[in-house]
Amino acid sequence: MHIPRSIFNQLRAWKGKASRKVLLLRGARQVGKTFIVRQLGQEFKSFIEVNLLEQPQVHTLFSNKSLDPAGILQNISAFFGIPIVDGETLIFFDEIQACPDAISALRFFHEKRPHLHVIATGSLLEFALEELPSFGVGRVEYLYMYPITYFEFLVALKEELLLEQIKRASPTSPLSELLHNKSLALLKTYLSIGGMPEVLANYAQTQSLNDVGRLHSLIVTGYEDDFAKYRKRLQTEQLRETFRSAAVQVGKKFVYSHAYRDANSKTVHQALETIVKAGIVHKVFHSSGNGLPLGAEKDLTKFKTLPLDIGIYSRLSGLPVSELALLDPLMLITKGPLAEAYCGLEILWSQPSYAQETLFYWHRESKSANAEVDYLLQLHGKIFPLEVKSSGKGAMHSLRIFMQEKKRALGIRVSTENFGRLDDILIVPLYAVAELNRLLANEYTNQ
Repeated sequence: MHIPRSIFNQLRAWKGKASRKVLLLRGARQVGKTFIVRQLGQEFKSFIEVNLLEQPQVHTLFSNKSLDPAGILQNISAFFGIPIVDGETLIFFDEIQACPDAISALRFFHEKRPHLHVIATGSLLEFALEELPSFGVGRVEYLYMYPITYFEFLVALKEELLLEQIKRASPTSPLSELLHNKSLALLKTYLSIGGMPEVLANYAQTQSLNDVGRLHSLIVTGYEDDFAKYRKRLQTEQLRETFRSAAVQVGKKFVYSHAYRDANSKTVHQALETIVKAGIVHKVFHSSGNGLPLGAEKDLTKFKTLPLDIGIYSRLSGLPVSELALLDPLMLITKGPLAEAYCGLEILWSQPSYAQETLFYWHRESKSANAEVDYLLQLHGKIFPLEVKSSGKGAMHSLRIFMQEKKRALGIRVSTENFGRLDDILIVPLYAVAELNRLLANEYTNQ
């Protein structure tokens, strides 16, 4: 089943640029990278897909001392029986991490065949790039791909008209109660399924949650099977336990010693960095939030973790789909730090795809009163504290403390409430987290 992805518009924009470079599409396994490049390939007169994992014989084309594209392309054209024409042909190198020489050759495609469209992608690509840190500086551009967002989920279910209303809504013009409740109900379904394309496609076709848990388990097993490829770095079991602990510890500061029994901080640190590099876990760093950029005050030793997908999070943290499906939408969102995890992923995915963004939070430890703000946003040249509430209730003490101490004029409460405003607090429903940029653009000029 075809599920429209917003990143496809950016691929199209790359296709039409006169000054484009070779494109490296980056992201974790099974988020849909290969599928979307094939979709783009349909818009060219000819498309050649070179899978360097399944076709190891092609590696010999890159094994010569010369990586001149002329000879490489002549051989690829003859091997596949397809003419290669600048501006008309898309060359797709899939699983390029299997051939480091092919990665090194990408820079020469830009230098010597700048009008040819070339895209490369691959699973575990980040580890291959680590060995070639400067291979494409100035000659290769990047796009980062993530699982399917809630808005893309609505499009997949043909709820475009509802999505249009959400994108028009604001604190002064909230959704009707009918559409607000429908949006929450669909969000409940999304939180049960997550954004992995295979799982969502199955649900869109069957309208059943029966296979969701099984498919999540298969994806998790696939990721854990990949851990065997990291053995030169760490033992598979250490990576597996750290991966699962990253889900269990969502919503709180990650503690190395809690990863597994007799965990060694150095080993857990190495394991966590490995799975972060693989793209299957994200870090949310602590920042003091005194000024921009937020990363200038990033504390590398103090962070929280997010698995790459909300469905994977539910699977790893022990929230069964059968239980989630029976809950009222408002009750579902109260299950553990589910709402906070979802909100963080939506914030991450709603950022421009040409850069790998970092999430931040704020925490103050005090003898009199601790305070924690779930996320700090850096938008429109300002800092906005954001607190996730599992319902429409809550005193927001931490949000108020941050705003008072840091002299911030506007805070954000994300909850099951409809769009609204409470004095200096912008209220955003959970299903509209991806609209924060637009909503703040309408608000920040008044600050």
